[in-house]
Amino acid sequence: MDKKKITNMEVKKKNRNEVFRYICKQETVSNPDISYNMKISLPTATQITKELIAEGLLEEKGELQSTGGRRAKALSAVVNAKLAVGLDITKNHITLLLTNIVGEILKYERICQPFASGEAYYQKVNERLELFLDESGTDKEKVLGVGISFPGIIDLDKELITYSHVLGVEAIPFDVVRSFFSYPCFFLNDANAGAYAEGFHVDETDRFFYLSLSNTVGGAIYDRNELTQGRNFRCGEAGHMTVVIDGESCYCGKKGCLDAYCAAWRLSGAADGKLEQFFSLLDQKDAEAVKIWDSYTDYLAIAVNNIYMILDCDIVLGGYVGSCMGTHLQELWDKVAGRNTFGEKEPYVKACHYKVAAAALGAALKVIETFVSQI
Repeated sequence: MDKKKITNMEVKKKNRNEVFRYICKQETVSNPDISYNMKISLPTATQITKELIAEGLLEEKGELQSTGGRRAKALSAVVNAKLAVGLDITKNHITLLLTNIVGEILKYERICQPFASGEAYYQKVNERLELFLDESGTDKEKVLGVGISFPGIIDLDKELITYSHVLGVEAIPFDVVRSFFSYPCFFLNDANAGAYAEGFHVDETDRFFYLSLSNTVGGAIYDRNELTQGRNFRCGEAGHMTVVIDGESCYCGKKGCLDAYCAAWRLSGAADGKLEQFFSLLDQKDAEAVKIWDSYTDYLAIAVNNIYMILDCDIVLGGYVGSCMGTHLQELWDKVAGRNTFGEKEPYVKACHYKVAAAALGAALKVIETFVSQI
């Protein structure tokens, strides 16, 4: 009897969750729409939306156009009922972003704030966070939490930032970081956060590999609305796959890693440290830029082909390089297609959708998703 009761409760929760997600994606719907498209009874749909309205998560917005008979009430999510903050921590900057329950970017800013391991740094970050929220006029009671993106290995089981070469730290407990903030904190690796941003609006059955090409190279597998983490939370670390035996030295101490050939600085280093300037030179067909890009894409094509051969899914290029690549993606695709054993004609290599603040957005969306999954 108890087992049946629990099962009924779980079914009800699952229905509520799916109905709310459907409404968020459709913007404006009616109870008959929900009933028909989600294959649940009209009384069930009506009861669920009534509950969500009472909780302040849905609202009625007039009536939809009649298709014959009585006009149905138009229902929409109260998009700003709940908010989340994304915080992306890098070596020299922090990015702050505010999003709502449907993933709209309401405000973001990137601030020069060199990382330092210690209380003073986190106190400063918290001050900037509170100022950011004050300047945006945010009702802080609506803030569900702060998603924090770190460039390092995040062990969710041990609740530990186990290692970050970029920041020069290891073994930082989540609770140490949490103690400086007034909101619940959620933690993600930066590549995982970027993948989460890309995956938030895709079809629930989609699967892709997110290859982050920033000043280090990382990656993540996004599969059916979830990140694949791996046994040690290192799944997707494509930056340390070997592309050249005994090749150039990588920061990890090994030789021939993809990171040694495809980190963003390989390009920006030829343009006074400015990646956008490098691609401007490439657009102008500058001989040195063309030569560097040709070499860069040779190695990147090897990595992309290797990933595709193993996972057989789309590959989304993110990070600084993925954001700037533009029309030059075609040059990479030509090389990838030449290596593909099966001769696919349809490109499976894509540039990222979010060009700015992807990691901060993904971290914030993880907070939103945690809330939505509990509705």
